[in-house]
Amino acid sequence: MTPLTLSHPTVDDHAPLVSSQACGQCGGPVESQDKFCPGCGVARAESGQQRPAQRLQKFFRCKHCGAEVAIDPDRRSYVCAFCDSPYVVEFTPEQTGRQAPEFVIGFAVTPQKALEGFRSWLGANSWFRPRDLRAASAEDKLQGIYLPFWSFSMLAQSQWAASIGEHWWRTESYTTMEDGKMVTHTRQVCETEWWNLSGRHHQYYSGYLVSASRGLEQREAERVFPFHLAGLRRYEPYFLAGWLSEEYSVPQEQALRITKDVFQQRERQSIGGFLPGDTWRDLRVETCFDDVDSDLILLPIYLMSYRYRGKLHRFLMSGQTGKAHGDKPVSWRKILILLGVVLAAVLAAVLIIGANR
Repeated sequence: MTPLTLSHPTVDDHAPLVSSQACGQCGGPVESQDKFCPGCGVARAESGQQRPAQRLQKFFRCKHCGAEVAIDPDRRSYVCAFCDSPYVVEFTPEQTGRQAPEFVIGFAVTPQKALEGFRSWLGANSWFRPRDLRAASAEDKLQGIYLPFWSFSMLAQSQWAASIGEHWWRTESYTTMEDGKMVTHTRQVCETEWWNLSGRHHQYYSGYLVSASRGLEQREAERVFPFHLAGLRRYEPYFLAGWLSEEYSVPQEQALRITKDVFQQRERQSIGGFLPGDTWRDLRVETCFDDVDSDLILLPIYLMSYRYRGKLHRFLMSGQTGKAHGDKPVSWRKILILLGVVLAAVLAAVLIIGANR
């Protein structure tokens, strides 16, 4: 087997660290010195963003969900962005012994654009929403926060075995009774010949992001994916100035197990697409992973958590692309009214049809 040359995300340590904004056409990151989007070629919109000054931060831990967040030192109090809980305590990050982030993607979506996106999302299908929802989900709760993610790269090496099927066609004759006479017809019948095959397969996998936040489940984080990892920059504390940031709470070992499960599924799919023949069955794959490397990345996300009649609801938006997702309460009273109107209309139509017969 020809050895593979492994590489990590391409990062120029000597390049100037600059902020970026999202391309209005494709959503990819566009740096301030770029005149055109490197992804789709559209001219870059002018931006007056400047490199922020570095400031100290203080840290809070939520007693309810366990999230650990760094905030601006001027803030006197903090309500947890993940569970809308006011029960937080201050702590010192040096006590955690955790590793520092290695890469970061800066915010490209401004707070004003994020707020406009939230209002648009909240207004969609507004007839089904409670009238007091807007008051319950105060807009000042929308916060930009850097959330931690684990990213792994690794080489998958597999042994596989399967039954490979090749189709062939034969002509079959059959008879039917038509107008009192027996008529002979022919038709094509597909047959499959099966034979066993085994071999080896290897592939390099990377780019899968695992949420390192206990407050943000993986399935929820994936709803605002993808992030364009070409926008990665070496982490510098100044990126966090003016923004919240969370300490990772999902250990590296747990994230690695999640990633290996995902990459095993991808490896099986890759082998299935690689197999010859017309079809296959009984695919058995044994995979081991080598040359495992990890990165701790901070990604920009706008987050709002609010409670409506005791139930927690959440809104998320990617701070790089503007992709949004959230859940909103519904007004069951309005839904029941709508169902009643529909049933009444159906009943009226049935009565009208019956009267005209």
